[in-house]
Amino acid sequence: MSRDNLLQMEKEYGNVFTMWVGPIPMIMLSGFQSVKEGLVNHSEAFADRLVTPLVKALTKEKGIMFSNGHTWKEQRKFGIVTMRKLGLGKKGVEHQIQEEAQQLIETFARAKREPLDPSLHIRKAVSNVICALAFGYRFSVDDEEFLKLTKAFHVILTYITSPWHGAKSDPNSTYDEENLAQSIFDLFIAGSDTTFSTLQWALLLMANHPDVQEKVYKEMEDVLGSSPLCTHQDVKKLPYTNAVIHEILRSQYILIIGIPRQSVKDENILGFPIPKGTIVVPDIASVLLDPKQWATPQEFNPNHFLDKGGNFVTREAFLPFGAGARICLGKQLAEIELFIFFTSLLRSFTFQPPEGVKEINTEPSIGLTVHPHPYKVCAVPRSNAY
Repeated sequence: MSRDNLLQMEKEYGNVFTMWVGPIPMIMLSGFQSVKEGLVNHSEAFADRLVTPLVKALTKEKGIMFSNGHTWKEQRKFGIVTMRKLGLGKKGVEHQIQEEAQQLIETFARAKREPLDPSLHIRKAVSNVICALAFGYRFSVDDEEFLKLTKAFHVILTYITSPWHGAKSDPNSTYDEENLAQSIFDLFIAGSDTTFSTLQWALLLMANHPDVQEKVYKEMEDVLGSSPLCTHQDVKKLPYTNAVIHEILRSQYILIIGIPRQSVKDENILGFPIPKGTIVVPDIASVLLDPKQWATPQEFNPNHFLDKGGNFVTREAFLPFGAGARICLGKQLAEIELFIFFTSLLRSFTFQPPEGVKEINTEPSIGLTVHPHPYKVCAVPRSNAY
């Protein structure tokens, strides 16, 4: 089902409607007000994931992403605590991301301004950040085991779409090897493919919007001068750059709609009764394209996140990481990664379509996540260093 189909149904049936998938009814929540009502105001009522037979066979309802109830609460808490202990929010993680950004810069430089497909190089860089968090080790981008690992995750994604503490005495404990393995897998899936897709869109959009790209570069040069690679603290000094990153996330949401939930009790949303056990789908994309919330929802427009004085403004309808009890566990890491990779690349290169290409194709390729179609871009060095 395409985004246009869903928008048409919203216009015809309203913000809360039933869509039948064969014999199975699903309640669609569309637009900011209904999604907020479901995910924020009734967060606990819709905290459960829908577990299909395929998902159950693949995950055994363990880990974080597709578990529910006690298992989900315990594993999510474990994930948050572990990521903090591994350095999330500290300079060590930023340094690791900066290293990967530098490797990516050197890879692009070796192309010597010739058209290159950035996808594989971006995937390797992003996956290595997760490797450093999960294993405390980064792989060489040419390491055969690393290539097998990233390929395996890609194959699994394609198929889907066509340290413990002293808890052994707790009989209800979910701290075991199977949950640990599944949680690490979940981190790879959620923490690599989503950021990878967003960075793909970022370079494509910058190549198609050279005026925006130049404003980002000028802001960084004016504010940061000759300082080395950016840190996430610099985001406060770069309102336009921050607005551009937010607009990339808004305009190119990397899921088709949102991950289905299941109501854990009888509930009422905007006057509509939703019985316990009902499948509920929050259409996050409809929130990010809601004409009541955004001046030009169908256009790439960084001014959505700027006031008249050019200051960055937060927007309540900006929900690419979800909301409520199931908000993305890796939100903080993703924000740091996107900022450092994006600013590092744009300080080093001007990205342009290949010669003879007026504009790179922006039609999405639909899989588990929404990618651009394969494309090539020219990375033109901004200094003689490359």
